[in-house]
Amino acid sequence: MRMRPTLSWTPSGSLPPATTDPAPVVEALRAGGVLVLSGAGISTESGIPDYRGEGGSLSRHTPMTYQDFTAGPQARRRYWARSHLGWKTFRRARPNAGHRAVAAFGRGGLLSGVITQNVDGLHQAAGSEDVVELHGGLDRVVCLSCETFVSRGEVARRLEEANPGFEPVAATVNPDGDADLTDEQVGDFRVVPCAVCGGVLKPDVVFFGETVPAARVEHCRELIDGATSLLVLGSSLTVMSGLRFVRQAAGAGKPVFIVNREPTRGDDRAVTRISLPLGQALGTVAGLLGIAVQDTEAAARPGGGEGCVSA
Repeated sequence: MRMRPTLSWTPSGSLPPATTDPAPVVEALRAGGVLVLSGAGISTESGIPDYRGEGGSLSRHTPMTYQDFTAGPQARRRYWARSHLGWKTFRRARPNAGHRAVAAFGRGGLLSGVITQNVDGLHQAAGSEDVVELHGGLDRVVCLSCETFVSRGEVARRLEEANPGFEPVAATVNPDGDADLTDEQVGDFRVVPCAVCGGVLKPDVVFFGETVPAARVEHCRELIDGATSLLVLGSSLTVMSGLRFVRQAAGAGKPVFIVNREPTRGDDRAVTRISLPLGQALGTVAGLLGIAVQDTEAAARPGGGEGCVSA
């Protein structure tokens, strides 16, 4: 069964007020065993816009749904033209202070794991290990027929060969790597098939209207069970794929802490919501814990390689 996408959420007037005091997060991390759940808001300081924050991309852009992508070749042409252009910008993004702070907390043994709703690979680029990509990763592409995986770098090379001179200027690039292009800019863009069986290629990400694989959801539920608390970073929790873990943690009596500038759909389950920019908030938390946050960036970004990759 496929779900239609939830694109918006309206806060009620009964949500608890936010604070700017990071002390509760400091104490939770000091106790250890914290599970991080991150959303698009942690990557905005890397130049990737979020969906629902101030100026978020949903105010001007409706993401591609799984139903539309699989319905016919014209939708896939629009998607791949926009995604191919967006990837060129997207893959140049670098981890920001928030990503680096999360990596530092992990190295310090304060975290039990990281679940991210993002598809940008920036947690891994910052040095976080064993990151669960809830919605997949843009650095991989999968064939919907034979299920062969290939690197995004290889598909990008083939798309460039099939579309020489394709260099339109996009209005913006969205959190899913999809650039805003008009139909005229898309033109007669050529989509490449699977090199193994000739089937339809799709980025290894969960589109709106598509379900997260059951095994991945179960793994995340097990991480919640094993954590002492849940720290939500930069997510409005509008979609159930992330909100269900907040509900699970709160239902099990585990404290939930949220760092997000705006109200979230999970505020009523949280011990506190801290309304600060993530880089600033996590940098302050790291300083209070006496943890050094590295300024160095990973030498290589995910997705630049050639050939097949594993899921």
